[in-house]
Amino acid sequence: MTATLIWIVVALFAIGLYLSWTAGRLDRLHARIDASRAALDAQLLRRASVTQELATSGVLDPAASILLYQAAHAARQAEEDHREVAESELSQALRAVFGETAQVEAVKEAPGGEDAAGELAAAVRRVPMARRFHNDSVRAARALRRHRKVRWFRLAGHAPFPLAFEMDDEPPVALADRPGS
Repeated sequence: MTATLIWIVVALFAIGLYLSWTAGRLDRLHARIDASRAALDAQLLRRASVTQELATSGVLDPAASILLYQAAHAARQAEEDHREVAESELSQALRAVFGETAQVEAVKEAPGGEDAAGELAAAVRRVPMARRFHNDSVRAARALRRHRKVRWFRLAGHAPFPLAFEMDDEPPVALADRPGS
């Protein structure tokens, strides 16, 4: 009788320890999602800011400046529900303006244009990486939350189900392959 009771207590303790470890892992994944989302937001804001700065610099022709400024402004001001669409439209505007190397070369020839083109190229390259890190974190948390033990014991608590950030983040060809920036 005593040996059976001890084994039951040991088994319950092991199960409790395992559930606690799983809940801790899920909590760490949620913290990683929050951190990666903050990094993604920072990169998206940086890309929009650099784009707006370039659009208002007078380096580009007026039509390209208006197109980039409006897309960047819309991306910065977008509500969370419409953010993915606005950021995709900014990507499309960047591809439309900087689809050819000649436009990038024209920016680089202007005073301060070399730095502006380099900064924009860096911002455009960092967005897909930040989005990929965020979506990988979301994918890992979703996989763990799908496990039966997590659902049955409600180990996720009241944390919302993580959502991936899906957008068109393909960089313009002329900015994607800039060496040294």
